Amino acid sequence: MGSRRKGRIIAFKVIFSWDFNNNNIDDLINFSLTNEANKKIKEDSIVFARLIVKGTIDNIGEIDKKIKQHISNWDFKRIAKVDLAILRLSAYSLMFQKDIAGNIIIDEAIDISKEFSSEESYRFINGVLDSIYKEIINGK
Repeated sequence: MGSRRKGRIIAFKVIFSWDFNNNNIDDLINFSLTNEANKKIKEDSIVFARLIVKGTIDNIGEIDKKIKQHISNWDFKRIAKVDLAILRLSAYSLMFQKDIAGNIIIDEAIDISKEFSSEESYRFINGVLDSIYKEIINGK
């Protein structure tokens, strides 16, 4: 598993936890790393995770607004917390990390959802993120 992939998984876990507690981001990252300690996480994974978490939390209003614009026939409040965490970190990456290809961000989100969410969630996540990505590349 690559260091960015590990970083995204850490970020996913932190954002998921933050949604419940709104705790200090550094505390949540440190807690997540403590639980991952036996996996020998590289420093670049930690740095990448911190970047995604901070960026996501700092831009949460804009990110949630973008997600709401791209869910059809679905209530934002009914999105499973696991799926919402994946959507948030991935939407952040699509919107603000222009150096990372959109298809890679979406593929990583799908893989994380297959590992941590329900069996069908990846389709929902793929649809929402694909819609956001198309809007971004079309310059809307």
